[in-house]
Amino acid sequence: MKNIAVFCGSSLGFNEVYKNDAVKLGLHFAKNNIGMVYGGGKIGMMGVIADTILENKGEVIGVIPGLLRKEEVAHENITQMIVTKTMSKRKVKISKLVHGYIALPGGFGTLDEIFEALTLNQLGIEKKPVGVLNTNGFFNYMLKQLDVMVIEGYLKQSNKDMLIVSDCVNDLVLKMMNYKAPEMTKVINKVVR
Repeated sequence: MKNIAVFCGSSLGFNEVYKNDAVKLGLHFAKNNIGMVYGGGKIGMMGVIADTILENKGEVIGVIPGLLRKEEVAHENITQMIVTKTMSKRKVKISKLVHGYIALPGGFGTLDEIFEALTLNQLGIEKKPVGVLNTNGFFNYMLKQLDVMVIEGYLKQSNKDMLIVSDCVNDLVLKMMNYKAPEMTKVINKVVR
């Protein structure tokens, strides 16, 4: 995988363990010549991972909508900054640049972006690995919610299984490199009047 999108918080959170894993992921990317595509910020988890990759001679591409350029405090020293008109155009641009997606701890935006990547795969629009780095069990409750969705009939187990989960950087990236997208079956619902 040449480029991986990383979705994560513009905050560092309250536990140093999250920052430490962002550094580990950044080091792994730089060491293995994996470029990072991300939201373009220089603060929080986004800034930590971008700075780590840059300090180790790696490539970082930011994709930021013009309206957030000041809000997210755009990183001035990354390899390339792409400015889009809207958030939706940002997502499309990121999708075109990457071969996979990883979520680290973050907030609403992180969840929005990782679930959009999963939805694109569920629909067969993309066939890219989607992973979460489950540092300190951060995503445990989200994973339990996905189990509830399967139990209640709103999500197929095969679709849930598309999400790659690990609490170890090396293991997560290895699983993503070995990912094979499931064959999607087209289901047509007939409407009875």
